[in-house]
Amino acid sequence: MNPLDGIRVLDFTRVFAGPAATQLLGDLGAEVIKVEEPGRGDEARTLGTTPASLAEHGASASYLAFNRNKRSVVLDLRKPEGLAVARRLAAQADVLVHNFRPGAMARWGLDWESLRAANPRLVHCSFSAYGETGPLRDVGANDLALQAHSGLMSITGEPDRPPVRCGSAVIDLHGSLAMVGAILAALLQRERTGEGQAVETSLLRASAHLMSYMYTEYWLDGTERKPMGTANHLSVPNQVVPTADGSVVIIAPSDEMWRRCARALDPESLDRPEFATAMDRRLRREELIAALSAATRRHTSDEVVAALAPAKVNVAKVNTVGQAAQDPQLQAIGGVLELEREGRTVRTVAAPFVLQAAPMRTGAAPPALGADTEAVLAQAGFGPDDIKALRQAGAFGWSAPRKEQHPQMHRRSKA
Repeated sequence: MNPLDGIRVLDFTRVFAGPAATQLLGDLGAEVIKVEEPGRGDEARTLGTTPASLAEHGASASYLAFNRNKRSVVLDLRKPEGLAVARRLAAQADVLVHNFRPGAMARWGLDWESLRAANPRLVHCSFSAYGETGPLRDVGANDLALQAHSGLMSITGEPDRPPVRCGSAVIDLHGSLAMVGAILAALLQRERTGEGQAVETSLLRASAHLMSYMYTEYWLDGTERKPMGTANHLSVPNQVVPTADGSVVIIAPSDEMWRRCARALDPESLDRPEFATAMDRRLRREELIAALSAATRRHTSDEVVAALAPAKVNVAKVNTVGQAAQDPQLQAIGGVLELEREGRTVRTVAAPFVLQAAPMRTGAAPPALGADTEAVLAQAGFGPDDIKALRQAGAFGWSAPRKEQHPQMHRRSKA
């Protein structure tokens, strides 16, 4: 039995942060019904891919990465009939999640206040860019915008160089974990009280949480950190250093760990009195890193790891994406899932945690657009004639050119 067996999630999210959150709920056993606009569906279905790759795989990596264990329903929320279906599905759901801009769900009568009378047990979750209130409430944004707004970009990159984006959508994915935690807490609260509630998070909250100790440092004494490349102001060494065939990360924050590091690599040049304490090493950062780099350049990355790992020094080879994706350690911990989709094997990253007493659900590949519309509606109590009438009324598809349809569906926060 999965932890969330019997929990139904109505998922209006798109792109990264929202779908990543609802995928984790699906992994935990929830029934996730992904509501998509007709014709295009979730923008992530084609995001960042090429026509050739799309033809071969049926969807982009962005979509395949975050939409397993879901069923897809297409609804035209511009049509009264489509909107009525969405409200009926919401009345039967345990959780509703969306990442439309603030106000959109209220206009459709799909906000918490509109739905709670029919479904007081509903956990209604909004995932916006800057939050539901405040001067930036109606401003759209994505992960990159919040990397800039939060100050994260100002500390990323090399000294005296322009700001640099973190390579992954770190705020989106951090926010997805925050949303999952909030939903699970709200479901636990519902078990105690019998009542649902509105739950909010935002890219702004997620980014501020990532920057927590930087902000507190500023509030304490006005310190504003600057980019340090791969280095860290907390300790030395704590950064990337070069090797004969690439580079490695070495982190030796304590005096004892540094002694082990120095003796394993080059005692003569590294195990010196002037590097003995953490304060000494911080004050002599450039000198120490130069000496350390000279030692590591004489060895391959694998040799450095082989020397330091047994000495219990924190060390890691700097892998390419391909090397990391093929990492046997990731396979060993069950970090890769292989799913069958339309006759092809799709590999996706597993959930970032394991429950020993409750196995995660892993079986369902990301769905084709609208593949489950009729089955979901039948489960919700719509008869064959009802479904036929809805189809004729255009509830499942566009009745005019897409560019003229439902502008709200295209003005989302991209959370």
